[in-house]
Amino acid sequence: MRMLHTMLRVTDLEQSIEFYCDVMGMKLLRRKDYPEGKFTLAFVGYGDETDHTVLELTHNWDTNQYDMGNAYGHIAIEVEDVYAACDAIKAKGGNVVREAGPMKGGNSILAFVKDPDGYMVELLSPDRKD
Repeated sequence: MRMLHTMLRVTDLEQSIEFYCDVMGMKLLRRKDYPEGKFTLAFVGYGDETDHTVLELTHNWDTNQYDMGNAYGHIAIEVEDVYAACDAIKAKGGNVVREAGPMKGGNSILAFVKDPDGYMVELLSPDRKD
């Protein structure tokens, strides 16, 4: 068994693809419209779906707002250097909401970025200890 993907519902598919591809460095792997269901699926990730877990962006054509709720947490992405990644994300217009630094009560270096729909993306260093 392996994890295939995580799905996020997005309100502006083009803006979300731009964020995950241009700001976060992923690639658009595939995209398909489903006119009868009135939705589009776009899959983005850092590698081919046969070998990597990816992110499915679902755009329901007639929905322009979602409630975040309080159960969902975040997506975590490993980056070589959390400080440098934050600088690069900010330079591309990304919204770093928790600057790079040690985890509260721990030693791992992390940061948080917010995507266009308000989903949180955690950046973690490969040498995390917590």
